[in-house]
Amino acid sequence: KPEDALRLTSRLGEYDLVVTDVHMPRLDGLKLIHHIRAGARRAQVPILVVTTARTEAARARAMGAGASAFLSKPVEPEDVSRAAASLLSAPA
Repeated sequence: KPEDALRLTSRLGEYDLVVTDVHMPRLDGLKLIHHIRAGARRAQVPILVVTTARTEAARARAMGAGASAFLSKPVEPEDVSRAAASLLSAPA
């Protein structure tokens, strides 16, 4: 559940990578990204957005919120793996 993600980001320590959608019930991915970026310890964690939103405006909103990468569905598992690997290997 989206609210679980919010609760866990507040409670747990470090993350290597966060994968989220934009469209979620009760808490959208953009609010989750803002929350993650507001925490000093998690400000640099890479955030990959995988979503059905396909417009450039949606991409710009996600990236403006602090996403590190954006993939539009439908997406192949290899694309997600490749994006995650790229984010994980990028210098902080």
